[in-house]
Amino acid sequence: MTGPEALAREIADCRTCAAHLPHGVRPVASFSPTARLLIIGQAPGSKVHQTGIPWDDKSGDRLREWTGLTRETMYDPARVALVPMGFCYPGKASGGDKPPRRECAPLWHERVLDVLPEDKFTLLVGTYAQAHYLPEARKRSMTDRVRTFREFLPHYLPLPHPAWRSTIWMRQNPWFEEEVLPVLRDRVTRMLG
Repeated sequence: MTGPEALAREIADCRTCAAHLPHGVRPVASFSPTARLLIIGQAPGSKVHQTGIPWDDKSGDRLREWTGLTRETMYDPARVALVPMGFCYPGKASGGDKPPRRECAPLWHERVLDVLPEDKFTLLVGTYAQAHYLPEARKRSMTDRVRTFREFLPHYLPLPHPAWRSTIWMRQNPWFEEEVLPVLRDRVTRMLG
């Protein structure tokens, strides 16, 4: 088994998808053997690609608001692991970014998960993470997976992606703020002590 530092270097040096990444390769992930909260998102956006800091954009601001995490806590790899489905910015598509590259999760996720504690709590942010980690619920809508979040506890909690579109989604689904966010914040607080 590779140590966490060596694994992080391997990920940083990965060039598997280089030919498919119009803006170049810049894998973005953060983890350590003590991180009991794991946040699995889609793929870095253009701003994150520039800074190399996961969730360093408006989506990250909203995710911190939802979870109650401060920037300091979120970016402490000893406490929070940030692992997207695709580690590099995939580029633009009509209506948003392209989907995460399919190579990343099969290549890296199991190895990263082996580094993390067994008693971790995982936030599955967006459809791609949910489809991968909740295969039995893949055919259900993202809204339905989030609405029935209790069936995935205590290991997982599905969330919508916190992009600007989530503002509209939250207006259409007021139960999210009333029912899901209090449980989310409580679980995050308990996991981080």
